[in-house]
Amino acid sequence: MSDYVLDDREMPQFKVNRETMIDSAVLMQEQKKIFDKCWLYVGHESELAKPNSFKTRKLAGRPIIFARDGKGEVRVWLNSCPHRGAMICREPEGNARFMTCFYHGWTFNVAGEQVSMPGDQAYGENFERPGLAKPPRLSSYRGFVFASFDPDIVDLETYLAGAKEYIDLIADQSEMGMQVIEGTHEYSVKANWKLLVENSIDGYHAMSTHQRYFEMVAASREGLDMSLVGKEHGIALGNGHAVVASPPGTEELLGRPLSAEGHAERAARYAAIAEKHGDDWATRLRGSRNLVIFPNLIIIDLVMGVVVRKIDPITPDYMEVSAWHIVPPEEGPDLLAQRLDNFLTFWGPGGLASPDDVEALESAQRGFATYKELGWSDISRGMSSSVASGQDELQMRAWWRRWNELVTGEVLPPEEKDPLGLPFDGKRLELAPADDAATADAG
Repeated sequence: MSDYVLDDREMPQFKVNRETMIDSAVLMQEQKKIFDKCWLYVGHESELAKPNSFKTRKLAGRPIIFARDGKGEVRVWLNSCPHRGAMICREPEGNARFMTCFYHGWTFNVAGEQVSMPGDQAYGENFERPGLAKPPRLSSYRGFVFASFDPDIVDLETYLAGAKEYIDLIADQSEMGMQVIEGTHEYSVKANWKLLVENSIDGYHAMSTHQRYFEMVAASREGLDMSLVGKEHGIALGNGHAVVASPPGTEELLGRPLSAEGHAERAARYAAIAEKHGDDWATRLRGSRNLVIFPNLIIIDLVMGVVVRKIDPITPDYMEVSAWHIVPPEEGPDLLAQRLDNFLTFWGPGGLASPDDVEALESAQRGFATYKELGWSDISRGMSSSVASGQDELQMRAWWRRWNELVTGEVLPPEEKDPLGLPFDGKRLELAPADDAATADAG
């Protein structure tokens, strides 16, 4: 029996011990058993547009260099000089053929090879020049780059399990390849990192926490079809990944309305996707989705854009958040400007949603001071339902069951739910029938 998770199927009831949110010993276990053992998101290939470009960021508490070498290969290096440990790159980004440690002047190329050291004759003829160290595993899927510090981890596609399809739904929005635009939202929250994971896939809080945002959306439209509320569903995707997926039409609940030109451009894109990958896939893509890839990557695809959010734990009550906006590079300037406006209005650190969420999470963290009297948080909503709505908490329970398995070794069986059917399980075709026929005629 886990000390941290209570999963009672007979009641039914699901609870999480609040010590998981405040105990430094739990965070140490998370670092060893989760962050040192899972595939972790590094960045998107489009962020490294040119050879010898680099970004510096953190991965599982370690400083890293996310780079594209002179031959165009994506690399990840540990940002620590093999000589005496100083960080080699101290700039957030740049483009350079060589990287020099300011401490003693050891120099490396972007391929990780040491190319010079001052006074190298003092080391002797047989001294082995150390290159940069790297995580033992590096892989990418549809442009999303992941690394792992576990040399024996399963391959990335196996790890992603059912989340692969949802990355496909993002990547298929562009024929040219989705592109992260310049700029990063960086902010911190005085709360445990797992609270933002929960919040990012929590449909239950939206109407109460973000009331002022929805009032703004309603005021910008002639009216909202509130019958669309509740049409979304929570789906467990395996390995701790989960999603809240919504059908077409629910995008009208979010963001200021697009212009007629913007709607026309989006409709043309969906038509092209239907021709290439089938109507069921295009219809599914027209919906929205809040996706968590275990442990700390969030991809949210709503009408106002696609946010990629990485959550880094620092202390039990403090996290740092990095977020990027990924778009189809062929998108016209009118639609792009409208999506950027909606993106900033909703997700920006000074927007109408993110500050609400930060306040809610920090309030919860302050409330955890009562953990001796109120020791458990309840995540039971929807356990008795045959189908999970987006306002239920199946998606959070799926994440917590994987967390519990890695931290304690206790395996909890998944919840059994009824199949959702179309449009939620529409399949991606490589070629629609019309394309097959055209190919045959051409032959």
